[in-house]
Amino acid sequence: MLRSALSRTATFKLAKGQPQVVDAIIRKSVFGKQHTLCRASSPSIGCITVLRWYSCESKPTGSNETKKQPCGTRSPAITSLNFWSSIPTWRRAAVNTFRCLIGCTSGDFSAMWLLQLYYPELGIGSIMAIAMASGLTTSMLLETVLLRYGRDKLAWPTAAKTAVGMSFISMLTMEAVQNLVDYHLMGGMVVFDSPAFWGAAVISMSAGFLAPLPYNYLRLRKYGKACH
Repeated sequence: MLRSALSRTATFKLAKGQPQVVDAIIRKSVFGKQHTLCRASSPSIGCITVLRWYSCESKPTGSNETKKQPCGTRSPAITSLNFWSSIPTWRRAAVNTFRCLIGCTSGDFSAMWLLQLYYPELGIGSIMAIAMASGLTTSMLLETVLLRYGRDKLAWPTAAKTAVGMSFISMLTMEAVQNLVDYHLMGGMVVFDSPAFWGAAVISMSAGFLAPLPYNYLRLRKYGKACH
């Protein structure tokens, strides 16, 4: 889970022996990256971050004012090949998606098996709908526990709110695709002693993993947000 951005205001002085004051806003994000916005009256200055230097140009307008220029690494356009070529981002998106897959699958298949065993009169449609809701619930519970005891060390209330606030688009996509594939292959039936069931489970889980993966990558790459 990505940490929430922190912001603070800092003042840097630099240039040609006679320092000039630059107001800068530093925003700290995950992976240790820093992004800085500069406001300056000088034609060209440097923006300092914790990790590295970036240069930014202040272009004068017609009224001799300067424009606020972003300084730092910008994400490429979403339509470019470079946007979709970040291996570290794909890896992080895959980890996030896999965590969601574990939570969704455990709740989904458990509920489906129990309902088919004890309440078969509900019908396959109602059973699969309840199983999807169960999968979403277990996914959020798992994420809450990971946020509490993982590297984030969030308090229980904060961890729960963060887990609930995650992208339901990703989780719903995973659940819908996984259940549609399972229904097509097995009719939604859970039969643990059938090799066909386990083969269908692998295929449906793979489809459920791949379906939201590009969306999770996009959120990480463009917005710096994880859905899990």
